[in-house]
Amino acid sequence: MTDRRPDVRNVAIIAHVDHGKTTLVDALLRQTGAWTVKADEAQECVLDSNPQERERGITILAKCTSVRYKDKTINIVDTPGHADFGGEVERILKMVDGALLLVDALDGPMPQTRFVLRKSLELGLHPIVVINKVDRPFADPLKALDRTFALFVDLGATDPQLDFPILYASGREGWAGFAHDKHGPDLSPLFDTILNHVPGPLVRKDKPFQMLVTMIEPNTFVGRVAIGRIANGSVSKNMPLALVKTDGRVLPGKVTKLMEFSGLRRVDAERAEAGDIIALAGAEEAQVGDTLAAADAPNALPALNIDEPTLSMEFMVNDSPFCGREGKFITTRHLRERLEKEKQTNVGLRIEELDGLKGVFQVSGRGELHLSVLIETMRREGFELAVSRPEVIYKEENGQTLEPAEYLALDIESSYQGAVMEILGRRGFDTQAIAPEGTARMRVEGIITARGLIGFKGDLMAVTKGTGLMHHSFHGHVPKKNTQTKRLTGVLVALETGVSTSYALDGLQERSQLFVGPAVDVYKGQIVGSNARDTDMIVNACKRKALTNMRAAGSDDMVQLTPPRVFTLEQAIEFIEDDELVEITPASLRLRKKNLNYNVKKRWDGEEKA
Repeated sequence: MTDRRPDVRNVAIIAHVDHGKTTLVDALLRQTGAWTVKADEAQECVLDSNPQERERGITILAKCTSVRYKDKTINIVDTPGHADFGGEVERILKMVDGALLLVDALDGPMPQTRFVLRKSLELGLHPIVVINKVDRPFADPLKALDRTFALFVDLGATDPQLDFPILYASGREGWAGFAHDKHGPDLSPLFDTILNHVPGPLVRKDKPFQMLVTMIEPNTFVGRVAIGRIANGSVSKNMPLALVKTDGRVLPGKVTKLMEFSGLRRVDAERAEAGDIIALAGAEEAQVGDTLAAADAPNALPALNIDEPTLSMEFMVNDSPFCGREGKFITTRHLRERLEKEKQTNVGLRIEELDGLKGVFQVSGRGELHLSVLIETMRREGFELAVSRPEVIYKEENGQTLEPAEYLALDIESSYQGAVMEILGRRGFDTQAIAPEGTARMRVEGIITARGLIGFKGDLMAVTKGTGLMHHSFHGHVPKKNTQTKRLTGVLVALETGVSTSYALDGLQERSQLFVGPAVDVYKGQIVGSNARDTDMIVNACKRKALTNMRAAGSDDMVQLTPPRVFTLEQAIEFIEDDELVEITPASLRLRKKNLNYNVKKRWDGEEKA
């Protein structure tokens, strides 16, 4: 028997990055009394519990919460807004019956809005449109709504999907209403719209228990915790289980702990039914995409179909002369175990150990941010490693080589249009739309290959003096283009290992930009600066001034050095070329050549050319 539960609603909040998803969830928790944050804990964006999420101001991992409203349970899932974590969004949308699409009243729909909306429409969901941040200065909610409707049409929404409810809200102020010019009392209109528009989950009580594992969390006390929505039947504590793997294997298990979501907490439960979003322990080998089923009916649910990775990088052990100075985990075994552990929970990641190269792993993900978040997490855990330049993953189709492309949206000042378009032209940018934004800014949209996007952010910040904004999301695969994405400048490579001196750096800064300051340990083969020309140059950054008995006027003047350029992790990854690496330790980021004996390599290359 198939029916819908009237007492439960499962809904996801989807939007572009920084359009206010997590802030709106805060307001929903406050109004329903589920706000259980202590005075010494963070008082906003409480679901962003990961330290990197707070530092970057974005949601990286999807989280579940639950509130009670009018004697009904509303399970709310907060999703990431960045394109690189689209795999999280795809999984979550299979777990819910409705979605709140948040659109910024000033920015309107952005590239990631297109991505998450397309996924929800493909799954047959009927989104509720919430024009958020209507209290922002210069906000134009009606224009944002028009562009949102045009996006629905462009993505091929059906007539019922086009007849979406519209609310205007301010997540920070905690109110919502049906008119853009009228302040709502609180978020009750949004709650009522969810109850009236989002259907209850389908219930098949006569079928045995089945649940698709959507998220995995490690737990020190109870082992691996599987999170998902019960598709059929019911489950109770101490019930025997069958874990159906994606390769067809069936493993036995037992429900040792069963939990439901209540506000920001998880509470123990004795029983749960179809439609509930739960967390359970007892299947130690469970992975994302596996099916948990009744022991007497081990039948699998349709597997998750997650988009393939678009970028790959090589992770390897740190073999520099400074290896082991700052990190705790430095061996190939440590690196392999950590990557295998990440693979269990990060469904969008592909990891492969390269044959013939000891301690080198090819890690593929959805983008630079996806991979850099993993690298930064490992760095904070005490790992030392080296990574290569990102490479795009090509695919063959009908005898044609295709490469991944991104839909790019830029918000720049009009005075920088020429310089920005010149850079984009070199990178193979295909312009789709150019429109003014106010009197002094403009919006440029188009398609660019993932290869052409590597390193573009640094160029954009330099050309626009830090005022340019960029957003991008995965567009699809396009025929491979012959675009040049190589760095235009060479680098300065250290000749010997030692401590950098002001005397040596003073002679180098006239023709380059330095990456290290004085009194810094450097080693042979380390990159200490960028060259003004397009060739690499070997320099001695440790040279000391020769001591003599003679005095000369002006020779002992104080040396004035320009502050060195300090790279973030993303900037360092974008800067390097194919023959270079980024050395990552808990305390330092260093750029280096793959072959540390670089002067021998240059001499050998010169002899071959001759």
